Amino acid sequence: MPRASVDASALIDWGVAASALPGQAQSGDLHLVKPVASGVLVAVVDGLGHGTEAATAARTAVNTLDEHASESVLALLERCHVALKGSRGVVMSLAFANRHQNALTWAGVGNVDCMLFHVGAATPAKPRRAGLVTRGGIVGSELPEVRAQVVPLARGDVLIFATDGIREGFSDGLQLEAPPQQLAEHILSQHGKGTDDALVLVARYRGGTRTSG
Repeated sequence: MPRASVDASALIDWGVAASALPGQAQSGDLHLVKPVASGVLVAVVDGLGHGTEAATAARTAVNTLDEHASESVLALLERCHVALKGSRGVVMSLAFANRHQNALTWAGVGNVDCMLFHVGAATPAKPRRAGLVTRGGIVGSELPEVRAQVVPLARGDVLIFATDGIREGFSDGLQLEAPPQQLAEHILSQHGKGTDDALVLVARYRGGTRTSG
């Protein structure tokens, strides 16, 4: 996949863990982390179903995001919708961390979970969190009207994406101070369903200033 592991370490630390449905050579769950001048785009894409057609649709979406990463998240959803016409389609969640505004703009279609934990805003055992509200639909065939949401970012905040191959409740009791790669692998190993493609992406924001609880 194109440039999915591009260095974004100036703004975020991140890690990803993924697995294909047993018996399948390819996964339809893909990701992109792409820095641009004003920040970094983080995206997780889930091609409908599994196997080759799901992987092809997901790669088309990732290619489109990679090529136009400096555009708004809503414009990116529209571009992917056009690019995926005639394909199986995807569901996806996008988040853009703006390093100038210390804000996260996010939007999604379908059931890719995305949560932001404000680690410094409460007790370490129970950080305050926000969840992305997505709209039902399919990028490529049934794109709903989507509104982008904007939430503040502070240093140390943790963003977690999970596709529907991960069971609900995966974020309960996480040790959010752990390295992102370790967190992603833990979530996949402990909460992966094993009956679908699965992907977890964890990113920790390095910009801004840390808030106090």
